[in-house]
Amino acid sequence: MSIELLSLLLVGIFTGIAAGVLGIGGGLLMVPALMVGGLTILQATATSLVGVVLSATSGSVRNWRTGDLNLTVSLGLALGGIPLAQVGAWLGNQLPAAILAFCFAALQLAAIYLMGLRRYLATQELEDISTQHQYRVKTIGIGSLAGLLSGLFGVGGGLVMVPLQMLLLQSPIKFAIRTSLGAIVLIAISGLVRHGIQGNVLWLQGVSLGVGGILGAQLGTRVLPKLPERWVNLLFRFLLLAMAGYTIAEGLDAIPE
Repeated sequence: MSIELLSLLLVGIFTGIAAGVLGIGGGLLMVPALMVGGLTILQATATSLVGVVLSATSGSVRNWRTGDLNLTVSLGLALGGIPLAQVGAWLGNQLPAAILAFCFAALQLAAIYLMGLRRYLATQELEDISTQHQYRVKTIGIGSLAGLLSGLFGVGGGLVMVPLQMLLLQSPIKFAIRTSLGAIVLIAISGLVRHGIQGNVLWLQGVSLGVGGILGAQLGTRVLPKLPERWVNLLFRFLLLAMAGYTIAEGLDAIPE
């Protein structure tokens, strides 16, 4: 195995742990890692979805086996996300590389706020007054936003699904993490199919990330019930800041002279 693929395997392990613990697909870290390896922003966003699909599947299978995955809610989220992931993947193919890079960096910075919002919501006791119909509509709406982000930026969408489930559906944080991870599987597959058709995916690099993600997600879902979230959040926020700076620099380099 080459040094490049071994490095991607290690990145996949780390992002897989993040997927299991934080309920995200890992693309926020996978995309910059692929860019460091020489891929364009479009290739990186497309290829990262391979790793996102594999790592999210690994974590969700374990959650399902332990009876901790609510398939009904996960499928509701995916129902909204699947078609919008197609739209996001198409849109990513239309945008200039610099614009895509700047937007991705903005998403990374927004993630820091959303993680803080999630921690705050976890301390609140909110009463859910939604009717069953309203609950379903909100669920599909949350999934739709996640799907657009997934197809456009090569992320799973858990970044928005977890806090929005907590805010709009009053879901407990661990419930939201697990249902988000389950929905990511189908949403990311949708975006990956579109990017594959457009020829943006580098499969070998994606599989290397994915294999590491599978190992990491299994560990992440095992430690989720035990692990204090504070240190994981702090480390992830620091990495997001660093990666956002790198992505902005890449976007500046991509501006035509």
